[in-house]
Amino acid sequence: MRKLLKIQWFFMFCVLSVGAQTHNFDGYLFAYFEGAAENRKSEEQLRFAISEDAINWKALNNNQPILNSDDISQSGGIRDPHILRGENNDFFMVATDMSTAANGWKENPGIVLLKSDNLIDWTHSTINLSKDYPEAFGDAYWVWAPQTIFDPEVKKYLIYFTLKRKDDSKLDFYSGYANTDFTGFETEPRLMFSAKDGAIDSDIVYKDGLYHLFYKGNTKDENGKEFENGIKQATSKSLQGPWKESFDYIDFYADKKTTVEGSSVFKLNNSDDYILMYDLYSSGRYEFQRSKDLFNFTQKPESFTKDFHPRHGSVIGITQDELERLKNQWFHSSEYPKIIRTEGNPIFTHKYTADPAAIVLNDTLWLYTGHDFEGGQKGYKMKDWLVFSTTDLEHWTEYPVPMKITDFSWAKSGDAYAGHVAERNGKYYWYISTNWTGIGVAVADTPEGPFKDALGKPLLTNNDCFASSHSWACIDPAIFIDDDNQPWIFWGNGQCYYAKLKDSMIEIDGEIKQMNFEGFEFTEAPWIHKYKGKYYLTYATGFPEKIAYAMADTIEGPYEYKGILNEIAGNSNTNHQAIVDYKGKSYFIYHNGGIQTDGGSYSRSVCIDKLEYNEDGTIKPIIMTTSGIIKN
Repeated sequence: MRKLLKIQWFFMFCVLSVGAQTHNFDGYLFAYFEGAAENRKSEEQLRFAISEDAINWKALNNNQPILNSDDISQSGGIRDPHILRGENNDFFMVATDMSTAANGWKENPGIVLLKSDNLIDWTHSTINLSKDYPEAFGDAYWVWAPQTIFDPEVKKYLIYFTLKRKDDSKLDFYSGYANTDFTGFETEPRLMFSAKDGAIDSDIVYKDGLYHLFYKGNTKDENGKEFENGIKQATSKSLQGPWKESFDYIDFYADKKTTVEGSSVFKLNNSDDYILMYDLYSSGRYEFQRSKDLFNFTQKPESFTKDFHPRHGSVIGITQDELERLKNQWFHSSEYPKIIRTEGNPIFTHKYTADPAAIVLNDTLWLYTGHDFEGGQKGYKMKDWLVFSTTDLEHWTEYPVPMKITDFSWAKSGDAYAGHVAERNGKYYWYISTNWTGIGVAVADTPEGPFKDALGKPLLTNNDCFASSHSWACIDPAIFIDDDNQPWIFWGNGQCYYAKLKDSMIEIDGEIKQMNFEGFEFTEAPWIHKYKGKYYLTYATGFPEKIAYAMADTIEGPYEYKGILNEIAGNSNTNHQAIVDYKGKSYFIYHNGGIQTDGGSYSRSVCIDKLEYNEDGTIKPIIMTTSGIIKN
């Protein structure tokens, strides 16, 4: 029979009991550190996310750090951030001062303390327990997962944490009151609670005259060998104890192989329900259970919807004003595009971008890209597309994700490959490829989208690639609308195909043809543009890919091969170009693997450099630069 489920919470712990001011909360703020960033150092940073229902979460600042750990910590990393609303509408945070990226799991006796009156601007200080209190804690080895709670008996903030000493494997909870400016301890911390078999990750919640101390505990046999672990709790009528330990496990996974830690409890706004959330760190998930009394919890775990991968963190309720303040400062959702300033190549360094396509509308250049999801990948993991715009090529607006591969129900491959956008009759058409399931087309009323599948089926499939036999032949669509207003589509891998489009832009008009000419060694990524009456076909050739080009007097040719335009783009086996005229100049947009150390063929980045013509209409070889077009 399952054990009783109990839990913890942390932000309005004693609002009713001590007469603190009540608030109308309209949202939630989640403070966390990341579990799937590009490297360990970037993971161990403070991040924020917001939600209006505590279930569906959006990362602030594009899931980039809110504060730099190098600036606020001694170690260069922070973990386990705990955020608390204070008694005077101020805010407090404490975090583990720890950089496993720099030091592994070695000695880390530090705590980071932060304070704010607006959730935006934070002051910080640090504690090093072994140095600040050498007599009592000179042997402090681990100081983990600090948290803060207001003690109404003494009207002070109590900071509590897990401690391990150098020559002792036991993990106990210690606590001490913070000084008045929240920069350190008022007095030397003391032992708060010692669980029978040790414990980590404590979290205290106050409800109905009782403090609930939640933690990750374990059970050991007579030989001291651990055979079970999970979330437990102890209770007390006072923060000073004594604490009564319960040996029942709370979380759903306690008797299973899946392990959890980092439990944190918060109360739902305008509800009697509490949420117990925890980090399933070995399987990369974050789940929760519910309770009304902090003793009995729902049996079945639920999952959050989120665009980030949190590790141990905490949640508070926030007002509408606070929610809007956070949005205005950091949020980039469907209502709040993000402004990015580029300083060279790659243009964007916060995400991996690939396969660029560009159009110019009035004084705005719109850039559409694929999205390599992570760094250091072993294959192409692309699940959505991205859109950016600029009016000066230096400041870019990033819009919400306009389209995902899951928007195409027929695209069973799950691969969001290269695309191209064209404007026609006041609509915007995005032609996308999906690996082996074909080329689709989506439509939107605005260039930033959102885009919707226009057909409910592919526009083109491998059956249309009559000269090809491999499964990924039907990729890389490129659209060109000629001076006579006739739209064309080019595409292919290994063989290049082209056809007319009907005025509807969602139907092929007539015969599908194959492009061939002397010297044409086509790999993929066709692009058509026109300059002074001449047609230019650029395309990827060879592997690793270079960009070659050919010229013709008509769009169907015959084309004359003119040579290599762009050499191998550094640290990337593929290349994919867009050529656009903007404000009197021509630009060559491409991708490389320029974000180190995790860049490469599967983690690419879009760049822009100048494109210039010779007097005879041929194109000068592209000079790839790191400075890009801003300083050139």
